[in-house]
Amino acid sequence: MQSSMMEKLSFLYKPYVLAVLTIGYISGELGHYLIGVTSKATAIELDYGDQACQQNHTDFLRHELPAQCAEFIIEHECHQQHINGTVYCEWNYNGLGLEYQLLAGPSFIAVFTVMGVVLGVAADRYNRVRMLFVCTLVFAVAILLQGTVKEYWHLILLRMVMAAGEAGCNPLATGIMSDIFPESKRALVMAIFNWGIYGGYGIAFPVGRYITKLDIGGLGWRICYYGTGVLALIMAVLTGTTLREPERQSIGEDAAGKVKVNLWKVLLQPRVLLLMFAASIRHSGGMTFAYNADLYYNIYFPDVDLGWWLFAVTIGIGSIGVVVGGIVSDKFVAKMGIRSRVACLAVSQLLATPFAFGSVYFEPLWAMITLGISYFFAEMWFGIVFAVLVEIVPLQVRSTTIGVFLFVMNNIGGNLPILVDPLAKAIGYRGSVMFFYAGFYGISTLLFFITMFFMDGPKPAASAPSIGHDPTSHANHVEMGHENNTFQPDDYLPSPHTNGANGHRNIVSVRPSESSRL
Repeated sequence: MQSSMMEKLSFLYKPYVLAVLTIGYISGELGHYLIGVTSKATAIELDYGDQACQQNHTDFLRHELPAQCAEFIIEHECHQQHINGTVYCEWNYNGLGLEYQLLAGPSFIAVFTVMGVVLGVAADRYNRVRMLFVCTLVFAVAILLQGTVKEYWHLILLRMVMAAGEAGCNPLATGIMSDIFPESKRALVMAIFNWGIYGGYGIAFPVGRYITKLDIGGLGWRICYYGTGVLALIMAVLTGTTLREPERQSIGEDAAGKVKVNLWKVLLQPRVLLLMFAASIRHSGGMTFAYNADLYYNIYFPDVDLGWWLFAVTIGIGSIGVVVGGIVSDKFVAKMGIRSRVACLAVSQLLATPFAFGSVYFEPLWAMITLGISYFFAEMWFGIVFAVLVEIVPLQVRSTTIGVFLFVMNNIGGNLPILVDPLAKAIGYRGSVMFFYAGFYGISTLLFFITMFFMDGPKPAASAPSIGHDPTSHANHVEMGHENNTFQPDDYLPSPHTNGANGHRNIVSVRPSESSRL
């Protein structure tokens, strides 16, 4: 009876796995981005970062003040500002400074990128469910312990531990989902899972702002980390006790039929290097905004609550942009070749750039409107970049290339925002955020545009089929299909036993000097 009931409910297992993995990823990303929202409260308790004159009275609107608090750089002058005897400025930690930028970026990214490569390799050899359970448990405990810290260096250390655990989420979960979901649903499943990045980042705004203000049990910002850590612990337990390791499916070519490809020759292609550099600059712009958005709007608009606006724009519009970007590039690439995907990248970032400037230039209403428009176009980039990458590298080194690509992109993109602080001291915080956020969007536009000319254009028209030849046969599709073997040896000819019809091979013999065509 019980086994019969289990069989009837077995259709729920796959969506259940997706839900557990996605919620676990959201909890990890929430723990990652919480520091950007709670930093001011955290800095006041742990004594780190810069101190500045700030408005501390929300009963007064900025236009009612005789002078803006941010104008004063001397502490005693800050304390002298008042309206009818009510002092509206305070000299306190503002959550910024070099210590904050180190905390938000390098301390996390350095460990995250290295462990991501290590765990990605391990995922091909060991039980992924058990590894994911351990990884989720590690970052869950690290997030929980961040709520107990007494010193700044405790926070640095725990973010490094958290990064080590969270680094396993994507490669391990991706492998598990690839083996339990059919190819027809795989893209949708991956999109839902990777939405966890936006989910965690977006939820961090209301959680970090409003839960901290509630001061539950006198814990202030600490309760945010306790709650997130408990959620992550629950997902770790569910992962370890209710998920099972799926049988590994052969998705690509047969291992026995693969041709050796030089990884370095792939990575050092000008188009791969240009794409990697352009993506790194674009990623840096996005991370600058992610780590500074809440602090920026709190400093410049202290009397306006933008927490829910930031939540809606990030989760709603950003997610739509990701999906639309993939659809648009897929529509064009069939007719115009791989070059059209990179053109989509350049155009989307070009359209996003002026609105990104507006989001840090205008007053709150127009700042949120322009931010929404910017997000719609800007967030198209991520899916398109990796669609381009997997289509220009040989199948044999595709996973390794993606791992190296992510390593470089995250290290450059995640660490460059540390320069926001020294530039802010020279030209002001607003100018620094503008440069590293909107300015890097603009620079990436130019780089994507240059990269476009290193990509292949439209596919040549297929020749008419000979008499008696079935134009719908699989073999004929191989001639017209995607070719990824840029580095095919001169003397290689496909075996008659490994043709497209029965060997599942998409290889067309080309010389090393030829580029792949799509």
